[in-house]
Amino acid sequence: TSKPMVLFLGPWSVGKSSMINYLLGLDNTPYQLYTGAEPTTSEFTVIMHGPKLKTIEGIVMAADSARSFSPLEKFGQNFLEKLIGIEVPHKLLERVTFVDTPGIIENRKQQERGYPFNDVCQWFIDRADLIFVVFDPTKLDVGLELEMLFRQLKGRESQIRIILNKADSLATQELMRVYGALFWSLAPLINVTEPPRVYVSSFWPHEYHPDTHKDLFLKEEISLLEDLNQVIENRMENKIAFIRQHAIRVRIHALLVDRYLQTYKDKMTFFSDGELVFRDIVEDPDRFFIFKSILAKTNVSKFDLPNREAYKDFFGINPITSFKLLSQQCSYMGGCFLEKIEKAITRELPDLLGSIGLGKKP
Repeated sequence: TSKPMVLFLGPWSVGKSSMINYLLGLDNTPYQLYTGAEPTTSEFTVIMHGPKLKTIEGIVMAADSARSFSPLEKFGQNFLEKLIGIEVPHKLLERVTFVDTPGIIENRKQQERGYPFNDVCQWFIDRADLIFVVFDPTKLDVGLELEMLFRQLKGRESQIRIILNKADSLATQELMRVYGALFWSLAPLINVTEPPRVYVSSFWPHEYHPDTHKDLFLKEEISLLEDLNQVIENRMENKIAFIRQHAIRVRIHALLVDRYLQTYKDKMTFFSDGELVFRDIVEDPDRFFIFKSILAKTNVSKFDLPNREAYKDFFGINPITSFKLLSQQCSYMGGCFLEKIEKAITRELPDLLGSIGLGKKP
């Protein structure tokens, strides 16, 4: 039942907060987000609908289960002090929630922020329906923190929109060069056949500079609003598609854990040291064809397989002996877990999507 979430990411001072002020018409009102040339936003700011203007502390937001931000408590009190909610009585916010993030400052280490910045970004990325990555002509260089961010966006390419903001500060020829340079910087980071949509304009209430492509900028602005509207309109379809995507990941994870467990059981003898046997498997899963066997047996794409290294950490926290084989997760009345998830992926969720397409209420 939650509203679609639009996330604003990007380097500091590229106009993320100004863009939100502009989209909501908050400039010169008591509601406007603070903006400036220096890094101004140090908080994660959630802008949502409310009957009157109200600021909500992060600690209160996390404690209120009705707001769906309670999982953020796991990032600690330091983070909750950097989380703020603003309720604004605005029509657009009845249909969507905006999240403004602290600008990326490349020479700052995560530790200096006092909370796990990348993990928090990941939490919001996983829940966002639309992700605006904002750049301006002066900040096109891609450093480590931005590179890390694009790694976190992997698999979410369809939700990413690149914004080249403050475009009316450049002459035509310069703008073309900057546009090319932006693609050049981002090409190694976004490995998809179809690049994300790039919007080129100046998203703030001031008049465009004279002698610039006013018509183009206005058309780009309208396209962006249509895009935003489309996401709001299709939120139910997007949600079902996302659940299906998540189900596929859960299924792959279950199959992999099952395969690790089966290999462990096969290698164990009466005299074996369980810990050494399993360390051997985790250190070199390819020797035991763990990942390859999943591809051979099931309808799984090699591009969907998770990172092997992640399983070292995973089994470091969850000992292999705490798992049961998938074949043992079946009951006469309840059926098998794996069959249920297969059915959801192949039949139930696609049928649900189809029923929305036919105009039925799911």
